[in-house]
Amino acid sequence: MSESASATPAGAPQPRILIADDQADVLEALRFLLKRDGYVIHSAQSPAGVLATLESEDVDVLLMDLNYARDTTSGREGLELLARVRQLDSLLPVVVMTAWGSVEGAVEAMRGGARDYVQKPWDNTRLLATLRTQLELSRALRRSRRLEEENTHLRKGGERPAFVGESRAMQPIRRMVERVAPSGANVLITGEHGTGKEVVARWIHTASGHPERPFVAVNSGGLSEGLFESELFGHVKGAFTDAKTDRIGSFELADGGTLFLDEIGNMPLTQQAKLLRVLQTGELHPVGSSKVRRVSVRVVSATNVDLSRAVAEGCFREDLLYRLNTVEVHLPPLRERREDIAPLAAHFLGVHGQRYGRTGLKLSPSALDALMAYPWPGNVRELEHAVERALLMASGDEVMAEDLLLRRGGGGREGQARLEEMTLEEVERYLIERSLGRHEGNVSEAAKALGLSRSALYRRMQYYGIKGAR
Repeated sequence: MSESASATPAGAPQPRILIADDQADVLEALRFLLKRDGYVIHSAQSPAGVLATLESEDVDVLLMDLNYARDTTSGREGLELLARVRQLDSLLPVVVMTAWGSVEGAVEAMRGGARDYVQKPWDNTRLLATLRTQLELSRALRRSRRLEEENTHLRKGGERPAFVGESRAMQPIRRMVERVAPSGANVLITGEHGTGKEVVARWIHTASGHPERPFVAVNSGGLSEGLFESELFGHVKGAFTDAKTDRIGSFELADGGTLFLDEIGNMPLTQQAKLLRVLQTGELHPVGSSKVRRVSVRVVSATNVDLSRAVAEGCFREDLLYRLNTVEVHLPPLRERREDIAPLAAHFLGVHGQRYGRTGLKLSPSALDALMAYPWPGNVRELEHAVERALLMASGDEVMAEDLLLRRGGGGREGQARLEEMTLEEVERYLIERSLGRHEGNVSEAAKALGLSRSALYRRMQYYGIKGAR
């Protein structure tokens, strides 16, 4: 039996739910509630009906009772069904329903692979929130697995690097980059440390129409005054004490291609003037030579510095900024594109799995949950390092939350800034996990430190899927 819901946001796919209970009035009440929340509803009144539906229909979440007509009290029939469901689809989130006072059965179901449970009679708000959480987690996991499969066919050198970013924040950036890449215009990429500026620069180069041409990257903000001209413009033998041979500079190496100038905002004013001259004329002099070399180079630069402010403060040349930012691309921090966390993690798991010979690893639901809850002050770079570390730490076929070794807390201003960037639920979850960690999983002690009763803390732990040691 299937009904189409009408309260789904425009343009969004309708979530598909299978509800299973042997009582017709329970199914009718759930159908009425879930229809209003935008679900396409399938229903079954027996374990056999559940399995038949799953074999014939695509379902996003299963809400199932533990007791059926053959065994109405022990929950064994529901647990056996849960095991069969896990065999059919290990990623399908299962939320079990149990009668009030039968928490032991729910706990056993959680051990058997259920993601969460609700007690009858249920609270409508709590039930809907639980289902939405599991839907989001399921979709993120499926996106991760899809990317992991794609990573088994990693593209060879010379082709475009992966541009992982399907979030709403990244969509306009992707469109802008696709339009700008073939133009040959200079591009300035801005954003916090670790947001992926060099990846975007390489993507622009390979999408320019001439990916076979050179791409040369230089940390322009880290060059001393003595090395700057030699690095960028080259030198001839004998130009200075250590110049024992001629050297071709980065501009000549990138001739016809792309020169990526990273950390451009940290370049001293004297070096800025020398760079501007080459950008204006396309001509350079290697150190120690009077011979003019002409180059045709596309410059893509990057910085985490606010260059407009630096110009106002006299730290950066305005005319150089005009040369660099024909088009400016600003990359948002990872905390503003959380939808990309799971796909990025899957991508890095595939890349580093190839590197370390561990291509069979998957992200577990607990690991993904931990990734989604973390504030990522180090952005995409920190995420990549965390996934690489977890890949090495994982002992089984799945990366677990504890394998990620994510830092918790952080004092002073940095810790305060991270809290301010979280949602209210993220802050609450973070404080609960931090308190449990301080008290080695002792729920009673953690509850006392948080000013909660033991039962109130248990309810919050159940809501967030947090487990305590005792």
